[in-house]
Amino acid sequence: MDINASKVDPKLLELLVCPLTKGRLSCDAEAQELISEKARLAYPIRDGVPIMLVSEARKLED
Repeated sequence: MDINASKVDPKLLELLVCPLTKGRLSCDAEAQELISEKARLAYPIRDGVPIMLVSEARKLED
């Protein structure tokens, strides 16, 4: 597990939802991202802080 992604409190991850779809997120610790499968977006985790802005999210490849 990546050290920065591991800094995110697991309880916080349980509460976070995709701001676009309000759906659940999965954590990709290696890529330091929170993944919204429904929106096909990956939100970055920077210095242990999830950046939950659609404008900062990366579109997932099909």
